[in-house]
Formats: sequence, structure tokens, C-alpha cells
Amino acid sequence: MRNWNIRFRAIDRERFEEVRSGRKSVETRAATIKYQPIIEGDTMTFVCGKEHFTLSVKKKNHFQSPKALFKTIPLKKVMPDLKSVTDAEKRYASYPGYAEKIKEFGLFAFELK
Repeated sequence: MRNWNIRFRAIDRERFEEVRSGRKSVETRAATIKYQPIIEGDTMTFVCGKEHFTLSVKKKNHFQSPKALFKTIPLKKVMPDLKSVTDAEKRYASYPGYAEKIKEFGLFAFELK
């Protein structure tokens, strides 16, 4: 088992706090080479500025698109503050280079505990 650092930009601090509070129980990342080695049982240390906390990966799923992701995992577990898949797609597109990465690699969904 390995530990992985998962960084949040200061502008995304609200997402970091959602994970910390447990409101957000599934962390998603573009399924790039960087995240491919993460397996169930590994730990993730979430970092935002100087703050950090650690959770375990309970389950890992790979989806080809946000639409496919949200057919399996409820939106509120991934983005608890949003009301629609369209809003989620807009948020993914707002992250630098993310739309292209998702198109090429898909998305990993990490269920946390």
C-alpha cells in the first residue's frame, strides 16, 4: 500500500473542505498516467496550502466521461454543491486542460473512507 498526495489549488479550497467534512465521499481525477497506479487500500493525503489530512481508497472506478460516471455514482457524492450533470461538466471544463485530459483518458472515481 502506498500514500499519494492529492493537491488542491487555493482557488479550489471549497472542494478540499468538502472532502475533509465527508460531504464529498468520491474524489475524481482525470485518469492520466499519474493516477493509474493508485489502488484500493492505498491512502490519499489531501493537501491545500499548509493543511492536509489522509483518507483511504475504498474503491476505484474508471469512467470514459462525466455522463458515464454520474450514471453509476450519484452527483452529490462527487460534487455535493451542484444540482446537475451539466453543472458538473462545466466545473470539469473550468479546470486548466481538464476537458482534453478527460476526453483522452476518462475519469477515475476514488471512493474514500
